[in-house]
Amino acid sequence: MCKKEELVKIIEELSSEGEEVRRSTYKGLYDITYIREEIFDSWRNKVLAFLNAIKITPGEIILSISTSGNDAPRDIDGVQAQLKTLVDLIENEYIDINVAQNDPSGKVVEQIFDRFHKVVRQLRTRYDNRETICVSDEYDVQDVLHALLVLFFDDVRTEEWTPSYAGGAVRMDFLLKEIQAVIEVKKTRKSMSAKDLGEQLIIDIEKYKTHPDCKQLYCFVYDPEGLLGNPVGIKKDLESAHKEFLKVFVKPE
Repeated sequence: MCKKEELVKIIEELSSEGEEVRRSTYKGLYDITYIREEIFDSWRNKVLAFLNAIKITPGEIILSISTSGNDAPRDIDGVQAQLKTLVDLIENEYIDINVAQNDPSGKVVEQIFDRFHKVVRQLRTRYDNRETICVSDEYDVQDVLHALLVLFFDDVRTEEWTPSYAGGAVRMDFLLKEIQAVIEVKKTRKSMSAKDLGEQLIIDIEKYKTHPDCKQLYCFVYDPEGLLGNPVGIKKDLESAHKEFLKVFVKPE
């Protein structure tokens, strides 16, 4: 198994090779941008082979990047951005690469939750005060969480609807079909009491139980302002009523 420093070096070298791919772009018919296919294929295959070797699922951009079209240079940026994110996760120990290599399942999900707030803090600091993601509501939390999940899972589904329950249905935030797990995301706010949060989760839990691909439910509550007075109590109450099926994470602790 590679040491952390060796993994980072390999990833950085792969990202640098992307510049050679970028330099191979040229304008074709109708001013369409193309990439030299043989150079592109060599780079893409090396990236995919490396990620597969360390058992990390390639992100959507790496899988879908095309050799032609006006988005080609931007796609190269996207691949390099994913590689940089992976370096940040490994260097800052947001993700334990040993866990990712040995058990890319629920343990990885739980570690993502544990490190999520550190990732958000890292995103706030960019060179030359460049624009970044402001995690101010549940949609922002979902965006950052989605970016982390696709590094490790092939099939991250959003907007999956559960079967009807009590006259209605609910939209899942994330369905990880390969491990039959669902992630429900909440972000605390001043207008939401602990009672409100608990009632929302209780209703959602019963609906999720009816979905055939949901054998494990993760409730991830992001509480950066510490608005929940007794997060341990909320966790214990919910988990004790739904043993084995439910795990609740309130972060940061």
